[in-house]
Amino acid sequence: MADQFHVITGGPGSGKTSLIDALAARGLGRMPEAGRAIIQDQVDIGGTALPWADREAFAILMLAWEMRSYREALNVPGPVIFDRGIPDVIGYLRLCRLPVPATALRAAEQRRYSNRVFIAPPWPEIFKRDAERKQTFAEAESTFHAMVDAYSGLGYRLVMLPLASVAERANFICEQIAQS
Repeated sequence: MADQFHVITGGPGSGKTSLIDALAARGLGRMPEAGRAIIQDQVDIGGTALPWADREAFAILMLAWEMRSYREALNVPGPVIFDRGIPDVIGYLRLCRLPVPATALRAAEQRRYSNRVFIAPPWPEIFKRDAERKQTFAEAESTFHAMVDAYSGLGYRLVMLPLASVAERANFICEQIAQS
């Protein structure tokens, strides 16, 4: 089953979500990103599990979200595209210089995705900040490198997405998936 689970990762503002929307429109299964939804929920309830308040609590919620997404994807027929995955939590914790709990490492080892992980490189021309994405472009670049390290360290093969239109990127991913 893991060979049907395809992760798209990278730094914030690199076009992941637009690309995943386009892939979902083509009929591929989709598991949404944890971070943005968690931030919105925490702001709505006055919570502190936010990347600018309590990064450890934010990471715990992200891990729980990603594990639930993985479990839900087991019931989706055909290829499923993940807007980030469990290793992103590990990369985030390391980026923040926080300890990575053994449970997060265990989750990453037990819940594997396709060995080929798509990574969106930093792209200054499309990067923009908003209410949930408060990082600077330099922080987005650091996040990209943290994801490279996290996924590579777990034995995944990274496939760099081209700096191209959403349609071209979607074609690229569909071709890669078809070759597997």
